[in-house]
Amino acid sequence: MSQDYSNETDVDKNGAAADTKSNRNWWMLLVLPAWVLVCFFVAQVAVAIPLFLIDNLGISIGITNANILNTAASVIIYTITILFVAVLPYRIKKIKTTKAEIGLSRLPGWMDIVIAPAGLIAYFTISAVMILIVTQILPGFDVDQAQDLGFESLSQRYEYVLAFVTLVVIAPIAEEILFRGYLFGKLKKFVPVWIAVFITSLLFGAVHGTWNVIIDTFALSVVLCILRELTGNIWASILLHMLKNGIAFYILFIYPSLLTTLVK
Repeated sequence: MSQDYSNETDVDKNGAAADTKSNRNWWMLLVLPAWVLVCFFVAQVAVAIPLFLIDNLGISIGITNANILNTAASVIIYTITILFVAVLPYRIKKIKTTKAEIGLSRLPGWMDIVIAPAGLIAYFTISAVMILIVTQILPGFDVDQAQDLGFESLSQRYEYVLAFVTLVVIAPIAEEILFRGYLFGKLKKFVPVWIAVFITSLLFGAVHGTWNVIIDTFALSVVLCILRELTGNIWASILLHMLKNGIAFYILFIYPSLLTTLVK
């Protein structure tokens, strides 16, 4: 694993650090998040329509297990979204997305591995404080709303493997490339970093559904953006995201009574 941290700051095509003040375009605060949402929506529709037709026309595809379909659909949706987001602007307007912008300019290093657990502690702390504040302001706020993860009634070993690979491996990698990579990497070229962190985290939280999950994923994204900014790449963010999802997977699917035990 690479240990070269000598030049991890995102740079422009000439190799020089971008002058963010002179390049600030505030309208990109609307354009970039909207573009990511549109691409994500189009990818979902592109997958949903064939599945709808298959289901309603009685077409047999040889796959009856919903968990297999969920994994396949997730891979296709993430792939289409990332390709649309990064490739279409170049095809249409010759707007290139570099590895440095996405945060993949080097291989992962030992510092990424060390800093990710520290980020996990920071995330837990920020999330707990935010949830506490919201529950104090809104006494009826439901902190136990369940998020639909797309995997229900796991019984076979391969189903657990599929759920694990989808939620703990594929989702963190794809979402970090899309949010802390593309969106945050682009936004911070046009607006102050703290605004890029806020907008990226707001959008990341919003796409996760229920209000308690929105707050939690907002807090997670703030820490993930900070890790991206500190290391110049998204490897530490990917590792932290995997850690967080791995813990959630264990609690939800392997040891669901753990939370009740801890509360008691």
